[in-house]
Amino acid sequence: MRRPSLLPVCGAFCLSLLVACSRPTNSGGRAASIDVLDFFRAPRSGDFVRVTGPRPLRFPEDHAAHPDHQIEWWYFTGNLGTESGRRFGYQLTFFRLGYLAAPLPRTSAWASSSTWMAHFAITDAESQKLVASDRFARGGAGLAGAVSPPFRVWLEDWEAQSLRPPECLPLRLRARAGEFAIDLELDSEKPLVLQGDQGFSPKGAAPGEASHYLSYTRLDTQGRLKVGGEEFTVSGLSWMDHEWSTGGLAPDLAGWDWFSIQLEDGRDLMLYQLRSANAEKSSYSEGTMVDRRGDSKRLSLRDFSLQPLREWRSPRSGVSYPVEWEVLVPSADLQLRVRPLVPDQELDLSVRYWEGAIVVESLSGRPLGRGYVELVGYRR
Repeated sequence: MRRPSLLPVCGAFCLSLLVACSRPTNSGGRAASIDVLDFFRAPRSGDFVRVTGPRPLRFPEDHAAHPDHQIEWWYFTGNLGTESGRRFGYQLTFFRLGYLAAPLPRTSAWASSSTWMAHFAITDAESQKLVASDRFARGGAGLAGAVSPPFRVWLEDWEAQSLRPPECLPLRLRARAGEFAIDLELDSEKPLVLQGDQGFSPKGAAPGEASHYLSYTRLDTQGRLKVGGEEFTVSGLSWMDHEWSTGGLAPDLAGWDWFSIQLEDGRDLMLYQLRSANAEKSSYSEGTMVDRRGDSKRLSLRDFSLQPLREWRSPRSGVSYPVEWEVLVPSADLQLRVRPLVPDQELDLSVRYWEGAIVVESLSGRPLGRGYVELVGYRR
């Protein structure tokens, strides 16, 4: 999710706001969304800093926003359950899109060099339904932002906030949209993972086609969740990503498939494959294996295989998504089958993509773990 610039970003974001508020309806009577890849395809601005290699990262400061880069997100997903066995997935993601690399000399509290978007969703396995909502705000007047220390990222009353500053973790995650809500506490079993090369994650060959990418891959989670008019006490595991860049994708790329997997044996796995317009896999696809102690190993495309097994077609957008996969990592002796907790986990909001909770099994069907998958760039 990358690649904006000054006027194009403003245009893209204004377009999304217009789409959100007064979109033409599709054949089912619902407002039509734009593909999330299109949302971030505006050309980058020369005023913003491009990610061209590893740099020293400082914490807790680097958990905050990086306004000298054009696009950034803080991403929380998790698989939760009740004592009785009821199962849920959730997503809460904050996006920052910059349109000025340096703030204008203005005294108004409304002045802002960034615009913000957030997505919130809950998947209910029992009802086989996903509920989702999005919000937009400018960065001025305290409506949205990300600071550290103490760490806090928010858009209005949706927020993630440190409970023990100056440390980022543990943190409290809160969001409410109509009849669904979360109020969760997250704490880490493992240290922060610097993805790629010391946090430098290349997505293409040209300078700037890269991001800084950080993850907490296994977060003990407990709290309250509300959906369908009922409130539940839940616990489970969450995953947190923080990524920032300026023009992070090569122009020939048409989408990506991203996997976060938390295995019952204590290992965590992140994999993504970048797809070209002719469906070839980019050599810049990669991943990370995190062992039980938190030590991580970088994986290249030759170290893993992602093969789709089954598609699901959205009745709203008409888009078909590969929702079931075979995942092979020979060096870790992993042969996995990934299937969705609920097939219909398409976020058909102002922007459209598939983001959903998954069940991880052996090829013979033995339960091995949980996770989340993001599918971007699939078209009708």
